[in-house]
Amino acid sequence: MSTFVLIPGAGGHPGYWSRLVPALERRGHTAVPVDVPQHDESTGIEDHVEIVLAAVAERVAPHDDPPVVVAQSMGAFIGPLVCERIPVSQLVLLNPMIPAPGETAGEWWSATGSSEARREAGWEGFDVVRDFFHDVPEDLAAEILAGEDREPSERSFAEPWPARAWPDVPTAVVAGTDDRIFPIAFQRRVSQERLGLTPYEVPGGHLVALSRPEELVDQLEALVVPTRSDEPRTKKFVTRVENPAAGSA
Repeated sequence: MSTFVLIPGAGGHPGYWSRLVPALERRGHTAVPVDVPQHDESTGIEDHVEIVLAAVAERVAPHDDPPVVVAQSMGAFIGPLVCERIPVSQLVLLNPMIPAPGETAGEWWSATGSSEARREAGWEGFDVVRDFFHDVPEDLAAEILAGEDREPSERSFAEPWPARAWPDVPTAVVAGTDDRIFPIAFQRRVSQERLGLTPYEVPGGHLVALSRPEELVDQLEALVVPTRSDEPRTKKFVTRVENPAAGSA
């Protein structure tokens, strides 16, 4: 069985994993959801990495097998940095914002052409319920929307990604085929451009861990215990980008 370290997306609320954790545990795995205070202006990327490392140290013993790091959306700015600091068996990027070295999360949107991709997919403008919660059970969506406000901080969008290259660990991208924030055609393109990877595709939207937890566990297990015909794809070297915004679409 495997240990999955779960890094949430923007805002860092561990409640995003509330349906995935029991789904993993029912199959005998260990799940470590991390509370990452991206909403707190007093904390930055390095603080968030340290928080994840502390959670791993608390739950993963030195003699245990290295964990699988799963980073959702904006969590992709944190997961690779964690993988530079501790042994891991694999990094899984889930509906990710794949960063380039030196790029901020604020620059990422124009550098990747995400707004144009959303318009091409028919998702003009922005609506939280329509775009994030369209396939999440209504009662769960209502509960989350009525809960704690975890709007990501300005600092979390302003800090450059400090890595000079992608970590030397097996990396896979998993993308929801009905993601309205990062449409699947967009994810295929960006994954290829930035990592040389073809995403593994699962049914569901941007919050797939809430809407399709069992299907997501199926995919995670397939990545962790690959067959000869379905081995995890690994990343390519990512060169440093001095001015990421210059390539904006």
